[in-house]
Amino acid sequence: MTDVDHHAMADPPTSRTTTADEKPSRYGIQAVIGAAVGYAMDGFDLLIIGFALSAISATFHLSDTQAGSLSTFTLVGAVAGGVVFGILSDYLGRVRVLTWSILIFAVFTGLSAAAWNYESLLAFRVLAGIGLGGEFGIGMTLAAEAWPAKKRARATAWVANGWQGGTLLASAAAAILIPIGGWRLLFVVGIFPAIIAYLLRRRLHEPDMFTKLKAEKAKTDFPVRKLFADVRTTRTTIGLLVLTSVQNFGYYGVITWMPTYLSRSVGSSFNKSVAWTAVTVVGMIIGVFIFGKMCDTVGRRKSFFVFEIGAIVAVLVYANLSSSTALLFGGLVMGAFINGAMGGFGALLAELYPTEARATAQNVLWNLGRGVAGFAPLIIAAVETAHGFPFAISTLAGIYVLAMIALLVIPERKGAELA
Repeated sequence: MTDVDHHAMADPPTSRTTTADEKPSRYGIQAVIGAAVGYAMDGFDLLIIGFALSAISATFHLSDTQAGSLSTFTLVGAVAGGVVFGILSDYLGRVRVLTWSILIFAVFTGLSAAAWNYESLLAFRVLAGIGLGGEFGIGMTLAAEAWPAKKRARATAWVANGWQGGTLLASAAAAILIPIGGWRLLFVVGIFPAIIAYLLRRRLHEPDMFTKLKAEKAKTDFPVRKLFADVRTTRTTIGLLVLTSVQNFGYYGVITWMPTYLSRSVGSSFNKSVAWTAVTVVGMIIGVFIFGKMCDTVGRRKSFFVFEIGAIVAVLVYANLSSSTALLFGGLVMGAFINGAMGGFGALLAELYPTEARATAQNVLWNLGRGVAGFAPLIIAAVETAHGFPFAISTLAGIYVLAMIALLVIPERKGAELA
């Protein structure tokens, strides 16, 4: 019997927070809120780079490649942090390790404001990325383990939309603070939301499912091994890695360079570029909530297929828009499809791996996908230089075909109890 088959047949756990027919417990609600707030800080920190790129480039006289590398190496740091913090959280606890990751990224986000050249800023961004790497996987694991099975995807959609809330906050902060104090002030302010998230996390205890596991098993296997326990599980892990890579590549390819493109090619002012980002993020929020509902209703795989097809169509259409108005409202639709599927990853990954390796699976697979996506800003910049931005964006449509192929090897476990 494979690891995946075993999970599907396992008896439901006794923890009140994961009983399928119950309403969410008070702890479940607190866990989702805490995870969502933490992930909002992740979104805030990474998006302010996009808004600050032009100003940073002017300060340090950077090329487009150097500017793009600031996002790329932040995500490289996130890969390292995601792997380390994911493994640690399966050994030491979700809440405890999540708090450590918040503190690390808060400190180095603040230090980014004191950077004296390109190299120092790059180093601070890598270290901030290490802290950021813990946010997604641990937060999603916390929410998934604390929420009723039949509505699990809707809970992880709330966490995913924490990111979108952070990006909206970054849009507002950039519009207000950059004209007042430049990009350095933006990074200074980036410290404070993380402090709020840390204080909120202090109210949470470890999920019942995790504490029960630790009480029953004094020693567990190295959690990464569970991702490759047998042939079918290995195939599933590879499929999920493709899926997370596509999801992140499409997102970072669009969101990092679009404000710069609107400013350079369409002639939009800085505030209009911020408005485009805000509208697109609103589309993402809508898409995430729709996707979470779909996942819990019709299943994970069908929902992913629908949104991958939608992303292909939306990207191809968007690449041929030219007026500012069409680009603004087209961003709403494109945002819904290129990022809506983010709402289901937390539930999908949680259901395919056991408790002793769940946070590792979430963090490793998501952050390796982000690592692949870290090259999106560089690739988009290179293609844009050679062929123009509309062509560069339209090429993104092809990556969603890869995601549809990967879905063929990923099992459907809608509403399954966690093992």
